[in-house]
Amino acid sequence: MDLLSSAVWAVVLALVLYLLSVLNDWKTTPKNFPSGPRPLPIIGNLHIINLKKPYLSLMELSKTYGSVFTIQMGMTKMVVLTGYETVKNALVNHAEEFGERAYVPIFKALQNGMGLILSHGDNWKAMRRFTITTLRDFGMGKCTIEDRILEECYHLVQRFQSFQGKPFDNLISVNAAVGNVIVAILLGHRMDFEDPTFLRLLSLTIDNARYVASPMTVLYNMYPGVMRFFPGSHKTLITNVAEINEFITKTFVSSLKELDANDMRSLIDAFLVRQQEEKDNQHSYFHNENLISLVRNLLTAGMETTASTVRWGLLLMTKYPEVQDKVHKEIERVIGTLQPKYDHRHQMPYTNAVIHEIQRFANIVPMNLPHQTTKDVTFMGYFLPKGTYIIPLLTSVLKDKTQFAEPELFNPQHFLDSDGNFVKREAFMPFSAGHRVCAGENLAKTELFLFITSLLQKFTFRKPPYVSEVDLTAAAGIITPPMPHEICAVPRL
Repeated sequence: MDLLSSAVWAVVLALVLYLLSVLNDWKTTPKNFPSGPRPLPIIGNLHIINLKKPYLSLMELSKTYGSVFTIQMGMTKMVVLTGYETVKNALVNHAEEFGERAYVPIFKALQNGMGLILSHGDNWKAMRRFTITTLRDFGMGKCTIEDRILEECYHLVQRFQSFQGKPFDNLISVNAAVGNVIVAILLGHRMDFEDPTFLRLLSLTIDNARYVASPMTVLYNMYPGVMRFFPGSHKTLITNVAEINEFITKTFVSSLKELDANDMRSLIDAFLVRQQEEKDNQHSYFHNENLISLVRNLLTAGMETTASTVRWGLLLMTKYPEVQDKVHKEIERVIGTLQPKYDHRHQMPYTNAVIHEIQRFANIVPMNLPHQTTKDVTFMGYFLPKGTYIIPLLTSVLKDKTQFAEPELFNPQHFLDSDGNFVKREAFMPFSAGHRVCAGENLAKTELFLFITSLLQKFTFRKPPYVSEVDLTAAAGIITPPMPHEICAVPRL
């Protein structure tokens, strides 16, 4: 076959695929479904999406298509919700209709619907109820968990002091301190910063947060049947999770040998006691597969998001020394040399505003986790059938121009009134909202205040002398920490 004939056949094939795609789109798209950019055959809108930071592409598309629009990744249609009013309307006012977690191939491969964060239906309800109750029993929001956090604050301060004001990368130190809070809840004891098992667990968790949203994993979600034969970060992710699962299995088997229903030391103990109580219930959700997934969920959610926010906070202090100076003065006035307590926040409106603005600016989970409609619903004039894949874009809420005066800038005034009093903002949704709001929100808030206040009580944070400009670029991933960097923690006299 000559080159001309080959070219003709290629054009014909492309035309046929295009016509089939248009026909399929016409047949499968319900009437009054949100519009969006025209998808191409096979790839959908893949060609116009930034696979490393898709939320940036979605924010741009919302300028053209409005606050409710459709994109197509491969053959999967996704409805994107943007802006505070729209996202709140869906997640809060229509919480039941938008309360399911979307079915995503990589999540199914990793958890098969088990655990908490990525589970579905009655399984999710059972795990969420157990998690919230157990966290409360083990001191979430009480002095006992505050004492655990303050213990880790002490160890983190000691670690920072060891660098004697010289530049260092705080990634592992901060993740270890924050991670140890959830480890203590899960296992009943903390782990040493130098423990190789702990360091490996931290490394796997940090890497997985990046791999789960990598371009190769995105392609796996679009074409799982094909991509499962190719190497890439999606395969590494599955391998890493298997290693974490092995650690968890060994841990809870050890707990089982020493289990005492009258002296439960950890969340794992509480789960295993419940498992024994329901051993004759064939439909019980308290089985080992759920335990492994739940523990892994809490390790990831309880460490990576909060640790990344703390690291953003310290980096922002080096960028805005005038803000840091005001926080220092408020700490001196309210706390002095005493140990910080969570209740101090009521007397520290500026520090409280700074921490909220760190969370808003850091934009830690910009895409949110995908939702799915539980039933047919008419929403803002559009018809969304049961099972519609929903992306409530949290970055569009935290950077909504109608809610924040300077959404692209770091400005603590977003959470202060003209008299300097702290002001709550309804559009402050870093933990999402509705039925799927973060189960550990109260724990995270306590950690952020105590870690950041304890560190700023002891140190002044500065950029290294060889750094001309502080880089506030976010790294890629489902969680967006700052890019790798070094800071100086100069002890305060």
